[in-house]
Amino acid sequence: MQPETAEPGRMQRFVTALLRHEDALVEPIEPEGLEVLAPPPVQQALGIGELARLGFGTTLPPGAQRVGIEGDWLERFARLLGARGRWMRRELAADAKAPGDPERALAHELVLDNATFRLQDVTRAWTRYLVMDFRASAVSDDKRDLIVRLGVNLATGSLPDAVVTALGPALDRVPWDEEDAGQPAAPQAALPPLWDHARLTALVQRALPPRLEAALQPFVKGMQRRLSRDQDRLYRYHNDLYHEAMRRAFGLPEGDAKRTREEQRAEAIQREYRAKLDDLERQYATRVTVDWVQTLELVTPVHRFAVQIRRRKADRMISLDWNPLARRLEPPVCEATFGTERPRLVCDDKLHLVVPAGLAPCVNCGRPFCRACHGGRCPKCGTDGQIP
Repeated sequence: MQPETAEPGRMQRFVTALLRHEDALVEPIEPEGLEVLAPPPVQQALGIGELARLGFGTTLPPGAQRVGIEGDWLERFARLLGARGRWMRRELAADAKAPGDPERALAHELVLDNATFRLQDVTRAWTRYLVMDFRASAVSDDKRDLIVRLGVNLATGSLPDAVVTALGPALDRVPWDEEDAGQPAAPQAALPPLWDHARLTALVQRALPPRLEAALQPFVKGMQRRLSRDQDRLYRYHNDLYHEAMRRAFGLPEGDAKRTREEQRAEAIQREYRAKLDDLERQYATRVTVDWVQTLELVTPVHRFAVQIRRRKADRMISLDWNPLARRLEPPVCEATFGTERPRLVCDDKLHLVVPAGLAPCVNCGRPFCRACHGGRCPKCGTDGQIP
């Protein structure tokens, strides 16, 4: 499996801008490299000499060090950046044109298996997203570094993973891009307020782990394949030794010294096998660390859908934003898991929108209950029913 790497062109542009900002002399060289004359603070932070060559592509320039998100280059850049760049704000203009068929766009994104919904209104509005980047490092018998991005719409509370992905090219433009010049500023009164620290932390604690797990799945599957292969190899080796020892023992009479030695040898093989299995488990145990890298406050116009949810005789109004830049409607978040998978069920008490597992019966008493209403604990018997 190849290591996770950022697109060489983007990484090279970032490093060029950073080094020039730190008063280093930078010249591009082929193929996909930089020649750097670095002042002492840059040398110390990046661990390079006064004259260094850096490479970003598959083929390196002569004498160049490879730069990517694998290894320790992110830590080096973090030392050079310090606290700068941890929080940024961008405003992105968008075509004010509304979706051609709002009803169809809503029906595509909102799927309710036990309730109905009706589109009440579509209005133009402004929103702000917080787009948070986290660096994850997974260490086992191999190491993998990757960036996990989590975005939240502060007006609706949705976690629009697909929309944030679609906005990637716009998000990754440098903030001083000329395309941003002259764009109308969003009126502050029209923007949703920033969330407090406790609310945002609670969201990250619930929403980040499943996204991190999905991002690490290829790495974990590779570890599991190698672990299974090594376990099979160990089993075959020790199984052959064990059966050979027992075969020799069974050919001798009870109480014979040679039979006793072979039986003891077979027991020693079993102990060694279990110890080797424990060693393998420790070798392949995966430790994951996650560090917050950066938060982008993104302000952009949207079209806001006011949607009425009806379940039996109760109803509830929710808001969903149609993003003109991504040209899609943001799906509602599961209010129990903070996931975006479909379909949704609606609970009877407060009309929470949850995944089917969010209304599953209690494993102890069998009573169905809403995990969003009761915090994952059965209201009848108190059994913990959190969704994994």
